[in-house]
Amino acid sequence: MKNQLNRIFQYAYFVEDLVSAAHDWAKISQAGPFFIAPHHKTDQFEYRGTPVQADVSYAFGYAGACQIQLIQQHDDKNSIYKDMYPEGTFGFHHIAMLVEDYSGEKQRLLNQGIEKSCELYADGVWASYFDTRDAIGCYTELHSITDRIVTTFDRWKNAHDHWDDQSEVIVAHKSGS
Repeated sequence: MKNQLNRIFQYAYFVEDLVSAAHDWAKISQAGPFFIAPHHKTDQFEYRGTPVQADVSYAFGYAGACQIQLIQQHDDKNSIYKDMYPEGTFGFHHIAMLVEDYSGEKQRLLNQGIEKSCELYADGVWASYFDTRDAIGCYTELHSITDRIVTTFDRWKNAHDHWDDQSEVIVAHKSGS
């Protein structure tokens, strides 16, 4: 995990259906298996300065060294996903970077005049989404690091490295990142 710090480690996609998208990713790119965090809840969630929490599920898997995140929103609440994709449309949404100095990296992007669209806190992990669509065509997520999150990501990567591309594509679990 150390070699992924302050670099892009994840590519995220807003999808209509997690299970269908996970199977498509597995079939086409041999990504998987995918770990699902259904109806993910956070301890704190702020969207454009307002406390709000959309009903969102995530699936996480690996394609080689790259983490793939699939995102499905189950309601019509305003969100960074609905900002980018109007009703019935889906696609590439954001890149994510694990950062050692979470506050410093946030400030670095703010100093460039980039708007922080969303920030959340769950299970000891902070994440911020910056609206970098005009510059690079997608959002940029900064993701803090904890021992728990490193262990989780390493477990998912290990599952991919030992996956036979034939076993179950979907692995359900309770918590996400």
